[in-house]
Amino acid sequence: MADGISNNLGAVRDRIARTARLHGRAPESVTLIAVSKAKPATAVAEAHRAGQLDFGENYAQEAAAKIQALAGLPLRWHFIGRVQSNKTALIARHFDWVHTVDRLKIARRLAGHRADGSPLNVLVQVNIDDDPAKGGVAPDAVGALVDAMRGLDGLRLRGLMAVLERAGDAQSSYRRARTLFEGLAGRGGDGWDVLSMGMSGDLEAAIAAGATQVRVGTAIFGPR
Repeated sequence: MADGISNNLGAVRDRIARTARLHGRAPESVTLIAVSKAKPATAVAEAHRAGQLDFGENYAQEAAAKIQALAGLPLRWHFIGRVQSNKTALIARHFDWVHTVDRLKIARRLAGHRADGSPLNVLVQVNIDDDPAKGGVAPDAVGALVDAMRGLDGLRLRGLMAVLERAGDAQSSYRRARTLFEGLAGRGGDGWDVLSMGMSGDLEAAIAAGATQVRVGTAIFGPR
């Protein structure tokens, strides 16, 4: 398993580097988030030994146990699942990033629960294709949420996370997400610098469109 994860990470990093260079970008301009949901702490530890620092989780309680088990490692934890109101305290306590803020109520609760003195990095989740089966804010409503979140103590607003319709045109959707991201730069504040989009099957299209973070699970850890 260890060799498999290490080899898989190497292959994904090669894909990221090759695509970034193809589009005139430095490979280090794209952060790889290894999505470790439903995987044991031992798999995360193996990935860390292969040089991986950023990990994404979807389920707060499962993740909290994993984070505590690996507390001795210098990892950065990203919450990438839907944020439930009754889980905001757990998420604010254990995570460094939240990619899926789509309501002002959730943003306020996360801010209120951030008690360690360091701001929680947050992204606004945008449903770029207006897919009713997906979570996230409609593109035309993102600006209002960004404006409302800017003054919340305890949060550092960093950018957008895009969720796509499965059957859609990824390249076109990712380009629209980048246009929205760039159009909000003046309203997002000084920390507005992250566009999180792209997964195992389409990370090349996301990087071509300007992604600064890609979220990859299956290509690293195998099927869940």
